[in-house]
Amino acid sequence: MSQQQINLPAKLINGGIAGIVGVTCVFPVDLAKTRLQNQRSGQQVYKSMMDCLVKTIRSEGYFGMYRGAAVNLTLVTPEKAIKLAANDLFRHHLSKDGKGLTVFKEMLAGCGAGMCQVIVTTPMEMLKIQLQDAGRIAAQQQKPVMMSPTKLAVTNTVLSRSYNSGPVMSATRAVSATQIAKELLQKQGIQGLYKGLGATLMRDVPFSIVYFPLFANLNRLGKPSPAESSPFYWAFLSGCVAGSTAAVAVNPCDVVKTRLQSLNKGAVEESYNGVMDCVSKIMRKEGPSAFLKGAGCRALVIAPLFGIAQVMYFVGVGEYILDNYSPSFLSV
Repeated sequence: MSQQQINLPAKLINGGIAGIVGVTCVFPVDLAKTRLQNQRSGQQVYKSMMDCLVKTIRSEGYFGMYRGAAVNLTLVTPEKAIKLAANDLFRHHLSKDGKGLTVFKEMLAGCGAGMCQVIVTTPMEMLKIQLQDAGRIAAQQQKPVMMSPTKLAVTNTVLSRSYNSGPVMSATRAVSATQIAKELLQKQGIQGLYKGLGATLMRDVPFSIVYFPLFANLNRLGKPSPAESSPFYWAFLSGCVAGSTAAVAVNPCDVVKTRLQSLNKGAVEESYNGVMDCVSKIMRKEGPSAFLKGAGCRALVIAPLFGIAQVMYFVGVGEYILDNYSPSFLSV
């Protein structure tokens, strides 16, 4: 891998643009994924991804499908840029011996990239999930749930609270990412934004370990010769296949992460004290199939997201911007 290929500012720009374009295209599916993952057995508001999207439009309007998109679009640029650029950087350093990269070294580079990205991913997901899941909580409260009088009294108390504690609020009160971030910082400090960090690492590190080597090897199959690049459509398809495969593989970790990061709970929904407690309660009360909730949606989100990212790399948008419009200090 040549030094020219490790143009870090260009990699950051490519990753950022890819994240913005991809998120804009697939965010409604990501919203459906979050709401489906947070549903408990016997309290289903949505039957499928399409049912979720239709009900969301009916109850919240078209832009209801983009709840939480602003925080995602704001933070996805550094998140995707860090992930993709870090992988390239690690691959570059691991291949300095001139022997190329073994699959193990490719996995090691992916592992490093996954560990770097959680700095941004964890608070981004924390804020996004609260906004995405607000409509499900409101819809569930309108749907009658069979429970004992004791449970009902406890539930009414829980539902009257803002997040886990604090002043009473309406379940349907509109909140922004800024408000949620302020409340978390005031009550819990910076660790409040990093709730679910362990589960995020459990999801993103294995994802990167699977995705990056799989993409590199699939993309290599499309090269006309070792010295040439694969066609852009092959890079797109390789990104889609590798992304969807990795997404489904780590979906159980994504379910756990989503549950842990959801501050508002619906009627009779459990709270969890860490990753192991969450895993054991889901397994005991909902069965193994609960860990695959939203897997199809997640695959539909991740596939085009990473396909678009690889096309951005292929086209070289970042390189073009730096060559034509950058200040002199960036083009060094």
